[in-house]
Amino acid sequence: MREVTLRIENMHCGACVKRVSQALERVGGVHVGEVRVGAARVQAPENTPESALVSAVEKAGYPATVEH
Repeated sequence: MREVTLRIENMHCGACVKRVSQALERVGGVHVGEVRVGAARVQAPENTPESALVSAVEKAGYPATVEH
C-alpha cells in the first residue's frame, strides 16, 4: 500500500466530503484515510494507477490532481 494525497477543488461542505469519500471507496482496494474540504488522503495498492483515483473524484463532480 502507498499513501496518495489528492488536491480536490470545489468541495465546500460535509455533503461534498461524503460524496468524494464514497467515490474513492468504490476504487478497488483503496482505504480512505482522510477527506476534508480541498483534499483527500488515501491508502491505495501499488498497482492502482493515480489516474483511477483522480477519475473517481472527477466522476463525482470535483476536479482533482495528485499532490507530489
